[in-house]
Amino acid sequence: MAMLWKFMRVAKYSKTALSPKVKVRGIPTHSRHSSSKSVPSDFAASAPCSNTVELLGKSYPQDDYSNVTEKILSKVGKNLHNRKHHPLWLIKEQVKEHFYKHYLGRRGTPLFSVYDGLSPVVTVQQNFDSLLIPQNHASRRKEDNYYLNRDHMLRAHTSAHQWDLIHSGLDAFLAVGDVYRRDTIDNTHYPVFHQMEGVRLFSCHELFSSIKDGEGLQLFEQGHRTAHKQECHTMEAVRLVEFNLKQVLTKLMTHIFGDGLQVRWVDCYFPFTHPSFEMEINFQGEWMEVLGCGVMEQQLVNSAGAQDKIGWAFGLGLERLAMILYDIPDIRLFWSEDERFLKQFIGPHIWQKIKFQPLSRYPPLINDISFWLPSETYSQNDFYDLVRTIGGDLIEKVVLLDEFAHPKTKKVSHCYRIIYRHPERTLTQDEVHRIHQAIEESAVRELGVEGRF
Repeated sequence: MAMLWKFMRVAKYSKTALSPKVKVRGIPTHSRHSSSKSVPSDFAASAPCSNTVELLGKSYPQDDYSNVTEKILSKVGKNLHNRKHHPLWLIKEQVKEHFYKHYLGRRGTPLFSVYDGLSPVVTVQQNFDSLLIPQNHASRRKEDNYYLNRDHMLRAHTSAHQWDLIHSGLDAFLAVGDVYRRDTIDNTHYPVFHQMEGVRLFSCHELFSSIKDGEGLQLFEQGHRTAHKQECHTMEAVRLVEFNLKQVLTKLMTHIFGDGLQVRWVDCYFPFTHPSFEMEINFQGEWMEVLGCGVMEQQLVNSAGAQDKIGWAFGLGLERLAMILYDIPDIRLFWSEDERFLKQFIGPHIWQKIKFQPLSRYPPLINDISFWLPSETYSQNDFYDLVRTIGGDLIEKVVLLDEFAHPKTKKVSHCYRIIYRHPERTLTQDEVHRIHQAIEESAVRELGVEGRF
């Protein structure tokens, strides 16, 4: 499920284009059932002279929807969740082991199968249409997604694989992978992160067999849609599915974080689950959202060929769990190649207690940038994407400091504060100045702003 997906954000198209005929090497792991440096400051100086993107051995023609950048493409195929001893791998393995141990089929084999090598390149149909997300929904817009073209994109959530896996005949599975979203810039947001999808379907017998006098209960009816159930579901079936889902996830979080964990559920709305909830855990006195979940839309289940079953789905972010469990303060660290970071997570077993020991805290360098916005073609996520593309992981945070409307011309000005900090060494003012100047020049050229530098 598309965890933490901000469905109602207003979006605009990014003009940032790929350089000529980008090629990214990297071979995705096969689906299976399983037991930094910054971009050079002259980025975007040349216009594209090829209409093709080559990625993971396939070619994708560009069109007016293409907005994925070289910086993002360089992350494809890294598969941090499959890199042994990486903190994201540790979280994935802990969740897998928990499901393998506690949920068994009739023959004593694991009930849930795991797919952690599915390609991050999906069709728009997989990412949106199969999940019943309306054509005019804000979540489809280019401001929030990385499109290769109108038909293909980098998946925005692991939910993009739900329909295919159910259609293949699976009733219970976990799907893990890297997902891509254009977003704000701070220590908890990164344009590439990792999700784990969980899906479980129940037949009438599986759901009601343990209920006294459950023989007369049914999964479906011709009723009315309410805040608590879909029109085709009986209330008894929904309540049992909801109870099972919350019980499964509460046990999982308690297993990861310990018996003293406090959990609460918040009602929410996802267009392809109903009813739906977000789980928050109390960590060090603060309530933090860690996953989204809900009863699957029956139309989705039916279209995938499981008409006689009802089910739930959840989606959790591996970075969010790892940052809490290991006390990792900055999401950029997950991409570090520094041995001082990576060696901290090597241990004799996946459940070893680890508390991240910070690397030397290097000082930040702060620069502001101000410009007049073009009439209607500007969006903040376009600017954030441009900053990330040029500055890479040297960018710690970008904050909109001030928004000003000229009383006479009605032109709008934005002032942003950009905080530069390398996670592994001290930056010099000269190198930051070159990057900052490149951001100014590219903002004028790529976004059509009028500089106030």
